[in-house]
Amino acid sequence: MNLKKASATEYMDLKKICTDAYALNFHDHWNEGGLEWYLEQEFSVERIMADLADDTTEYFFIEHKLKQVGFLKIKTTSSTDLSFDHSVVLEKIYLLPECKGLGIGKWALGTLIEKLEARGTKKLFLAVIDTNLNAIAFYEKLGFSYHSKTRLEIPYFKEELKGMHRMVRELNSSK
Repeated sequence: MNLKKASATEYMDLKKICTDAYALNFHDHWNEGGLEWYLEQEFSVERIMADLADDTTEYFFIEHKLKQVGFLKIKTTSSTDLSFDHSVVLEKIYLLPECKGLGIGKWALGTLIEKLEARGTKKLFLAVIDTNLNAIAFYEKLGFSYHSKTRLEIPYFKEELKGMHRMVRELNSSK
């Protein structure tokens, strides 16, 4: 397995894995027209290129058996209510559905945590749908704990799925 930082020259590969992994997992979370709208907002060529040019944003390909099977996206700045020094937000981590349950997500997140600790990051935040008990349990097993409640304010997303748990993991920073 490999966690490889995406470069600007790989924007089309990144767009493909982002779109595929997200759409295959979350197509049923949207009201009519919403999935297409969201994919254009988050994973258009323009958005991906802008993110890759942003010093506070990083994408990583999750590779398994020499294939891209998922991705993750982190941001070193966060909303003002989470603006702690030396913290990072895990904005997205998605795997292709056929790769779930193989330990790939656990490995990718563990590898990311090692990289962040080596950089001196103190905390890793994420948000997860509060009714997604499997994902919450997954994050708890990896050392994350409940931080606060938030809400996803995004058009077309099903109302019953907008409640979010913000979770945090303290990191053992080497700096």
